[in-house]
Amino acid sequence: MINEISDKIKELRKEKGLTLKDLSAKTGLSVSFLSQVENGASSLAITSLKKIAEAFDVTINYFFEVPQVHNFLVKAEEEEVFKMEGTDSKFVRLSGDFPNRKLESLITIIPPEHKHGSNFNHPGEEFIYVLEGALIVEIDGTEYLVKAGDSIHYPSTLSHQWTNPLKQDTKILTVLTPLIF
Repeated sequence: MINEISDKIKELRKEKGLTLKDLSAKTGLSVSFLSQVENGASSLAITSLKKIAEAFDVTINYFFEVPQVHNFLVKAEEEEVFKMEGTDSKFVRLSGDFPNRKLESLITIIPPEHKHGSNFNHPGEEFIYVLEGALIVEIDGTEYLVKAGDSIHYPSTLSHQWTNPLKQDTKILTVLTPLIF
């Protein structure tokens, strides 16, 4: 999968007539790192891929084969579990597919005793409802224990990170902006 992502990055860069130096300036990532990524010699975190996607003005979905959801209704039998580079978590996309939608809804399954993502921030907001297990949500240095049946809603412009403190999977419903896919 990393080779497919590397190839797509290189193709897009050439399509847009950008040098590695140009892409570095747009993303804040070093020229040497970008070169290693394009040559498949280095993997990249989801946050770095998001910077690259923004520099090319594409969604992060451009780099992944994500199960396609059509129309408004998402049937349970059509849901597919997928993974993303840079995280051990699993995802199920729940959002409908229509122009100008603003919300992204996912089921996220975080493995036992794992952190999800790094402590970062981005535009938008996030709503989390814990379906099974528990989650420690750290927002701007404050930790919140969110148990099954609890929810938390916050501006994602604040630094945040999730941790599953349990010895079992934690399953959450996440609704966020802006769109990921």
